[in-house]
Amino acid sequence: MKLAQFDLSQKVALITGGAGLLGKQHAMALAECGAKVIVADLNLDAATAVATQLEKTGAKAMAVRLDVSNLESVKAAAEDVAKRFGDVNVLVNNAAIDAKVTATGMANHSRFEHFPLDQWQLQLDVGLTGAFLCSQVFGTRMAQNKSGVILNIASDLSVIAPDQRIYRKEGLTDAQQPAKPITYSVIKTALIGLTRYLAAYWAAQGVRVNAISPGGVQTDQPEEFLRKISELIPLGRMAKADEYRAAVQFLCSDASSYMTGQNLVMDGGRSII
Repeated sequence: MKLAQFDLSQKVALITGGAGLLGKQHAMALAECGAKVIVADLNLDAATAVATQLEKTGAKAMAVRLDVSNLESVKAAAEDVAKRFGDVNVLVNNAAIDAKVTATGMANHSRFEHFPLDQWQLQLDVGLTGAFLCSQVFGTRMAQNKSGVILNIASDLSVIAPDQRIYRKEGLTDAQQPAKPITYSVIKTALIGLTRYLAAYWAAQGVRVNAISPGGVQTDQPEEFLRKISELIPLGRMAKADEYRAAVQFLCSDASSYMTGQNLVMDGGRSII
């Protein structure tokens, strides 16, 4: 039996980047609380697959194609959802480009000295401008309705810098070493600023805005990387993909009704040492 404070059965929840690794988990988490879930993603086929999976569990779900970096696309999605389910009550700004660390820094331009301007702009367009546009469109409707929740998906790299040592490869010069690109840290840190701004801006309109900063999720990373990063985490491991579900449920429901403008860090303790 669900606790009453976590009940979202009267809510419409939209997750951007909903077909991604964590996007799917956020969608499932909110469906578990009874929300009508909108899986929004640039890849409509992938979003449809997630929505279909949710419907098989008895949830009400809908897939929409959404380019978060395009204002007209965001407006169109809002209208599409409103016609089917009504206005969005819960917005999860999850869409992002997580540039992977591969090969060498010189080969893939991941190092700061050579990072391409077009990649800087593209990744900010999706991860930061996308959150701005979606908050502007969906959040404005929430403010008009005097109720709503926005959850920004940040990262442990919103509170700490990437430890580039975990990416180092033997036999490469410093200039060739792979690196976590600058964009991810900048975007995730900026999302915390967006969270605080909107939380204060819309407080009187009943719109709560919080962020969650998850640590990395273990997937198919190389053993050497897993060993290095696990040594930096007090709990001794990366997260499982489903370990953030309960936190998302808390932040998107009345269970966190007196919480706004905050960043919930869930990183296995990595940022405390």
